[in-house]
Amino acid sequence: MTLINNVMKSFREVLSNASNILILSGSGISAESGVPTFRGAGGFWRKYQAPNLATPEAFAANPSLVWEFYEYRRQLVSKVKPNKAHEAVAEFQKRKIAEGKRVSIVTQNIDGLHQKAGAQDIIELHGSLYKTRCTKCRNVAVNEKLPICPALAGKGSPDPSITSSDIPREDLPHCEVEGCGALLRPDVVWFGEQLDENVLEKARDIVDTCDACLVIGTSAIVYPAAMFAPQVAQRNVPVAEFNIEETPGTGKFQYHFKGPCTVTVTEALAP
Repeated sequence: MTLINNVMKSFREVLSNASNILILSGSGISAESGVPTFRGAGGFWRKYQAPNLATPEAFAANPSLVWEFYEYRRQLVSKVKPNKAHEAVAEFQKRKIAEGKRVSIVTQNIDGLHQKAGAQDIIELHGSLYKTRCTKCRNVAVNEKLPICPALAGKGSPDPSITSSDIPREDLPHCEVEGCGALLRPDVVWFGEQLDENVLEKARDIVDTCDACLVIGTSAIVYPAAMFAPQVAQRNVPVAEFNIEETPGTGKFQYHFKGPCTVTVTEALAP
């Protein structure tokens, strides 16, 4: 216990001396709020393995089914609250900004919980559940309506006995840009798609300039985000991993804090 306390004390000293801090977060931080990770053997919605629905091909084949899946996720996340780790990150960022320092939050999550906790200027690598993108004019818009359209009211149940409701395309969410009216899709990065280059460039700039890095609740296996922390470590910048389990390929990180993020992150970022 003393050793752990000394390691935590050492990392807190690193943070107190840092002026440009990167916080990289993944699904593990939100899992402690009750947001499903949809990875691994348990990652099913109805009879479908969730990653099989998060593809351009799945949307092209059955947009009704994919929109039901995302309506379920939107409804679920709307009822979830940020946990102590989200709150600690937001409070830490606010405190450091007041000191004239910079805290950049780059997240793989699409749930908006960092924002709900009060954090600012989040770089969302994989998009947001609460944004839509037009399949024709590419316009991106914030949309927090629940349900997102009348036809999806009461839809999205994960009950495996339910089959797709086969909502007609014309009743699914459509673009409101004048003269367009094309089908909308969730503004999230699906499997097989590239990250937005502008978003990626912002993240790379932070990776190249930060002087301390926290990796919170991510297994560091999803690229390109998996490269960020190792690149920071290659510059001999302190990196601390906070995760419920040990993850592969993180041996070059200076600090490892195993356990619930709500415990370890809260302690690390306390005033």
